[in-house]
Amino acid sequence: MAYVYLLIAIAAEVTATFCLTLSNGFTRPGPSCVTVVGYGVAFYSLSLALRAIPTGVAYAIWSGIGTVLITLVCRVVLGQKLDLAAVVGMTLIICGVLVMNLLSGGGQHG
Repeated sequence: MAYVYLLIAIAAEVTATFCLTLSNGFTRPGPSCVTVVGYGVAFYSLSLALRAIPTGVAYAIWSGIGTVLITLVCRVVLGQKLDLAAVVGMTLIICGVLVMNLLSGGGQHG
C-alpha cells in the first residue's frame, strides 16, 4: 500500500506543478486552487508512504519520477522543447531511481 500512496503523491505533485504554471503567478483562481490542493494531497500521501518506505528511497522516487513526468507533460501539452541533454538527463534520473531500488541496500529501514 505504501507504493500506492507514493504513486498518488507523484500524480498529485505533477498535477499541482502543471497547474502552478497555468496559475500565472496565482492570478487565476482555478489553477491556483488545484495547485494548493494538489500539493496538500502530495505531501499527505508522501507522509503515508514514509511509514513503510525509507525517506531517501521514497524521495528519490517521488522527485525523480515527478521531474520526468512533469517534463513530459509540459512537452506534450505545452510544446516545451527537449534537447538531447534533457533526454539523457531524464534517462539518468530513471536509471538512478532503478539502481537505488533494485541494487542498493539502502531501501531497508534500519
